[in-house]
Amino acid sequence: MTLRPPAIHRNTYTIEDHWITLDGARMRYLRTGSGPPLLLVHGLLGYSFSWRYTLPALASQATVHAVDMLGVGFSDRPDNLDTSLRANADRLLRFLDAVNVDSCDLLGTSHGGAVAMMTAALAPERVRRLILVAPVNPWSERGKRMAGFLSSPRIAPLFLRIAPHLQPFHGYFLRRLYGDPRRIRAGTLEGYSAPFALPGAFRCGLGILRTWSPDLAELGAMLPRIAHIPTLLLWGAKDAAVPPSSAEPLRHQFHDCRVQLFDGVGHLPYDEAPEEFNRAVAQFLAQETRSEV
Repeated sequence: MTLRPPAIHRNTYTIEDHWITLDGARMRYLRTGSGPPLLLVHGLLGYSFSWRYTLPALASQATVHAVDMLGVGFSDRPDNLDTSLRANADRLLRFLDAVNVDSCDLLGTSHGGAVAMMTAALAPERVRRLILVAPVNPWSERGKRMAGFLSSPRIAPLFLRIAPHLQPFHGYFLRRLYGDPRRIRAGTLEGYSAPFALPGAFRCGLGILRTWSPDLAELGAMLPRIAHIPTLLLWGAKDAAVPPSSAEPLRHQFHDCRVQLFDGVGHLPYDEAPEEFNRAVAQFLAQETRSEV
């Protein structure tokens, strides 16, 4: 039986499922809405499903694209895929070329936030505004030790063998990402788990972990290139994955940067508090648009 991406919530705008060929592989993305382009980039173990509440909420304000990066979600998983931060950012720029978007507002979460910052650093002229949701950054120390452990030569092969058998523990891992697990909505666990049933589900993530520390060092050196870009930082105050304390040193890297914390919320505010999250994003985009007129 062929696995299909789970359905997402829709409004009067049609959410269209699209595919492009990039580096000889099929890359999936969702598109909806009308207005200035907005690109959504998921985190390490997410995919476009992460934005099931965001897409319909912003469709009246922007033409929204939500990707499944190569190697994850329902996109192809090529062998020997370069998963470094720079390679993912360059791939995102070539995605924009493929869908004929010259410049856009760019929203990334967790590792996708780091990808978004690197993308902007490689081509600052193509990113109008940044929205970063608990982004992995040079001051977020928590993941470095785990990245080194899981990607070590002894542990990595073992991890790849046992990871497909960890489905009974997916609920446990998801609950740890919430400030209040009682807010997990029906279908959330099933939606995030669906791509893990496909072959090679964990190779990309493990590749990202292998270059975690050097990638963040390179990102830190690149941040001055994007200091001028208006930026919104969104964080759950109870984030156990990327510490909210890293928001302050990151904020100081930008000339025009706002920080908003969501009380009682964990690492996935777009899942746990979607109404509040969507309102913050919509207000930021609207205010900046008015200031540019």
